[in-house]
Order: sequence, then C-alpha cells, then structure tokens
Amino acid sequence: MINEKLPKIWYGGDYNPEQWESEVWKEDERMFKLAGIDVATVNVFSWAMNQPDEETYDFSVLDETIDRLYKSGVYVCLATSTGAHPAWMARKYPDVLRVDAQGRKRKFGGRHNSCPNSPTYRKYSARMAGKLAERYKDHPGLLIWHISNEYGGYCYCEHCAAAFRVWLKQRYGTLDQLNRAWNTRFWGHTFYDWEEIVPPSELSEEWGGTRTNFQGISIDYRRFMSQSLLDCYKLEYDELKKHTPHIPVTTNLMGFYPELNYFEWAKYMDIVSWDNYPSLDTPVSFTAMTHDLMRGLKSGDPFMLMEQTPSQQNWQAYNSLKRPGVMRLWSYQAVARGADTVMFFQLRRSIGACEKYHGAVIEHVGHEHTRVFRECAELGRELEQLGDKLLDARTEAKVAIIYDWENRWATELSSGPTVALNYVNEVHKYYDALFQMHVETDMVSVEEDLSKYDIVIAPVMYMVKSGFAKKVEQFVSDGGTFVTTFFSGLVNENDLVTTGGYPGELRSVMGIWAEEIDALFPGQKNQVVMKQAWGELKGQYECGLLCDLIHAEGAEVLAEYGSDFYEGMPVLTVNHFGSGRAYYVASSPEASFLQGFLSNLCEEKGIKPLLGAPAGVEVARRVKDEKSFLFLLNHNAEASEVQIGSEEKKDLLADTTVSGTVTVPGRGVVILESNNTGN
Repeated sequence: MINEKLPKIWYGGDYNPEQWESEVWKEDERMFKLAGIDVATVNVFSWAMNQPDEETYDFSVLDETIDRLYKSGVYVCLATSTGAHPAWMARKYPDVLRVDAQGRKRKFGGRHNSCPNSPTYRKYSARMAGKLAERYKDHPGLLIWHISNEYGGYCYCEHCAAAFRVWLKQRYGTLDQLNRAWNTRFWGHTFYDWEEIVPPSELSEEWGGTRTNFQGISIDYRRFMSQSLLDCYKLEYDELKKHTPHIPVTTNLMGFYPELNYFEWAKYMDIVSWDNYPSLDTPVSFTAMTHDLMRGLKSGDPFMLMEQTPSQQNWQAYNSLKRPGVMRLWSYQAVARGADTVMFFQLRRSIGACEKYHGAVIEHVGHEHTRVFRECAELGRELEQLGDKLLDARTEAKVAIIYDWENRWATELSSGPTVALNYVNEVHKYYDALFQMHVETDMVSVEEDLSKYDIVIAPVMYMVKSGFAKKVEQFVSDGGTFVTTFFSGLVNENDLVTTGGYPGELRSVMGIWAEEIDALFPGQKNQVVMKQAWGELKGQYECGLLCDLIHAEGAEVLAEYGSDFYEGMPVLTVNHFGSGRAYYVASSPEASFLQGFLSNLCEEKGIKPLLGAPAGVEVARRVKDEKSFLFLLNHNAEASEVQIGSEEKKDLLADTTVSGTVTVPGRGVVILESNNTGN
C-alpha cells in the first residue's frame, strides 16, 4: 500500500508554481482546500531551474514550494525533473541530443529529447536524482518519487549504435548465433564483424514506422531501446533508493503506448502509475481494458491514476469538453479497476506554450465559480468521505487475456498478410465481449502464472516465446480453458517461422494445423456457420480480416466457413487435451459471436457475471477484508435501473442501505458495500 502516510485515495495533480508569481500561490492554497486537494506533483520539468549550469544546483524555489504546500496540508509527489534536459547541456554536450529515424540530429527543444545512451544524460540525470533524494529524504511532506515523465521515443545516434552492438553480444554471444537468429543469408546480410551492424532506421532497414526488411533486427532494436530507457530509469531509481529506501518510486506510463515493454518496466516500479486521456469517442471498454492492463503489470496490485484532464485536452484533433459528470464518472472508473489515487494534469492552467488550453482544476479565470472546479470540489469531498475503505482492495478475476508488447511489435512489423491487422484492436474485441457481459477480466503477460485462472485467452499470439507452449499445455491439461485465434503460433521470439504447420508449437494443444491464411479486403466478409446450436451460438455470423484455412487433427469442428473456395473448412474448433479444452477461432468474427462464444465458455466453467445491467452501465468489483465493493458506472446520459438482488448493501456515496432495484443517475456512480461471498 502506498497510502499509509496519507490513508485515503490521494487527490491532486501536477502543479507548476514556478510558472506563476508568488501572489498567486496563496490563492492556490485557498482553492486547493476548497477542492480537497491533498497531493501535488511538483518539479516535473524544473531541471533548468534547479541546475542553471553544470556546477550550480539551486533548490531554493523547490524548498519553498514543498514547505509551503506541506504547511497548508498538501503532500508532494516529487518528480526528478529529468524529463527534459536544460538548454546549456544540449549546447555544451551535444551527445545528449537524439538522432531520429531519418538520421537527423535534433536541436534543443520539446521534451523526450535526450538520448538514452548518452553518457552525459545518464551522468547528470542520476546525479540530479541523488541530490534531490539526499536533500528531501527526511521531509515529512514527501509521499512518493516520480522519475522523469512519460518515457518514450527512440534514438539512432552513434552512441545508441555502439550500445546496441554490446547488447547484441550479450544476447547472442557470437555472430554465428546472431546471423541465424536474424536469418541474414536472406538478401546477403551476413555479418562478419560486430561493427558492421547499424540500427534499423529509415537509412537502413525500416520505412513508414512499421515496415522493415528484417523483422528480427527491428524487434531486437525495440527490445534494446525499451531496455535503454529502462536503464536510465533504473539509474535514477537506485540513487533515490540509496537515500530513501522507504519511499516508493514510480514513473508515469501511457497505457498501450507501443514503444516500451511495460511488463519489463513494472518489475522495477514500486507502484505502477499511468496517464489516462481517452477521447470523447474512445470506447468505454477500451479505457477499462487499459486500467486492467495497468493493474495487471504487477499481477493485480493497485495502481496510481497519475494524470487525467479535469475537462479538456489540448493535443487531440478535436478537444471536446468532458460533459457534466464525466470527469467524476471516469475517475471512479479508474478506482473501480484498481486505482488508489485520482490525480490531474493540471492543478492550475498554464498561460503560455502548448498546454495553455489543457484543462485544469483552476481555470484561467482564476476563481472557484466554474463548472469544472465545482465538480472537482464535489469529487474531493466524496474521496474524503470514502477514507481508506477502498485502499489496497483487489480484483478477483477467473478470466485472463494475454497481452504481449513483443508480440505486438512482431505482428505490426510483419511483412504480411494484411495492413489491416491491429493487434490491440483484436485483443480489445475479446475484452469488450467480456466487458459487455460484466465478467471480471485480468490483462496479463506471457510470464503470468496461469493456474489461478479458469479461462485464458491469447488473441493473435503470433509470436510464441520459449516455454510458453509448454505452459499452455500444462494449463489445459490441468483443466483450464485456453483460447487462441488466427495468425497464432507462426514464429518464435526471433520472428523465425516454426516450420511443420501453423500454429507451430501450439499445434499439439490446439489439435489443428493451418496451411494457408487468406487476407480479406476491407468490406469483404466470410461467415462462421455453426454446425449445430451451442448455447447462445446458432446459425451463422460474419467474419473477416484474416481467415486461416485449417484442418482438424483431433480437434472437434464446431463451425465452418460459409463461402469462398474454403467453404466447409473449420473456422471454430475445440480440442480436448488432458482435463481441459483448447479453442481455436480461425477468423475475426463479429461482436455477437464473441459474446455468445465467451458466454458459453464462462457457463462451462461456472463463471457468472457480476450483475445483469442495462447497456451502457459498467459493473466492476474490488474486494478487501471480506468486504466486496461493487461499482455501478452509468455511461449513459439518462438514468438506468439496475437489479442488485434482495441482499441489503450499503451505498457508500449516498450513505444509505439499498436492495432490489437501484437507480443510477445519468453519468452517475453507485458504490455498494457488502460481505464478500465470492462470484
């Protein structure tokens, strides 16, 4: 639990008082009290202020800020300020500047602008973290460390090229091993000296961001870059822990951000935190899935909602206002799915540069008489009322969906069979079906212990890493239900095809083999035709995108294709393997099929929905100390009625006892406390 020092759901956000004159600060304190703000994230981009030149460190402004906030009842999430290097550093030490994929060396500007393998950046960023930790280690207002900010972006400079070669030597040992792993006899790419290897930029192997001549090289460079940035984080982490081993450390992640393998990062984070910025048209289930992924990074531990906007964003094409009630609703959605904090970017709106039109608790008008401030203050009162009831509560899911960043890289870098294949979208289709059914679901890595689940789903598991197939076989043999789909089991972790028939190492447990994969054009469809009714599934359903042409070899055929030259070939199979079952879905079917299919699987395993609820009402649950907390989140503009059963439950926000039918206002929230009786 991170909240022991402040035992409630932390409420606050990014605060940049250095951008304002001192007369504004007292007004900030007054309004923070009105809003219930008790945590401020400070020092995120203050490196240039803290270190005006190579030798000088000046923390006087930061001292005053932290002391002033603490005296007014506000704790700090203290950032290390290393998310953007100072201008003097770029001028004196140009090795800190990144080189982009087109080979252009950057000038000073923006952020995320430091080369992760620059000796200068690593030296001074670690030194800054150490000086901050030494200075503030005993400050009573320090709650948590926040390293850098939203790590991301690759570099292709000579420092990175040299470090890449070192990384490859450690990974492969010899050039012979590397050449085999990369299949370099293709197009005469055999390497005879480590110095011949260059990063796969648009000057060498890649183009268009997701196209490459050599998938093995490009996947390895993504692994290397993710690790390089993680190494920068770890240097700061070690400095912080040297002085403050008792203070938790985090950095803010970005959901399904494609460039970094967050499962690896989470191993070195005391608590996961992330920044949630859905658009007005982002599916509610996609945001829920992202929260569940953040919870899954550390096997179900609660996480921090580090940033969200109180109303408006500034960087999307169309920056809609959050409608009345939506900020509160989305805040509770995060809490429902594992967040132990609710924090914003930003507490007071900037007056200049690119984020001046990004929403804030305190708007440009500068007073509390705004819709946004009133909503923030009301939420602050509710979080104070909830106290520590929800802290460290967990989710008890029996269904898991496997998500793998390296598999995503491999899928997106694939040289076929279709540009329309989007790994995240295919994962979301399965998640959304369970979400609509109100079935609790964990998002987990390929390293997760599968034995605690009854159903494990691995959509588009194109890359099968060493040992994963054996893990699946053991899970199914022990009685589990496993589901995978088209375009699975094709390659190993080096993106080399597993010969002998798709799905490669999964062939035995799935009881099928695939000989061809048909790529359908946009708008082109085939059909999933059920051989006989199975629970909610009967008749036929549309499918598209890709169609695996498979043959059953031990598996039972449940449905066949309805058209084209492969009409009558299997499209849905089940293989009885040991005490369990393995299902293969050979195409991308419509949503109604997935809801029926997954409903059948849940029924087979005795997994029940949390509740029956109308469309647009999200249901989630957290459990703590034999207590169950059921969240009803109405994403509709109109009120909805939900049947909650005859057992009396406490409505925590209304402080009443309810049973039978509960009315959830439009864009409203109900949190029901009861004794935990299981699913």
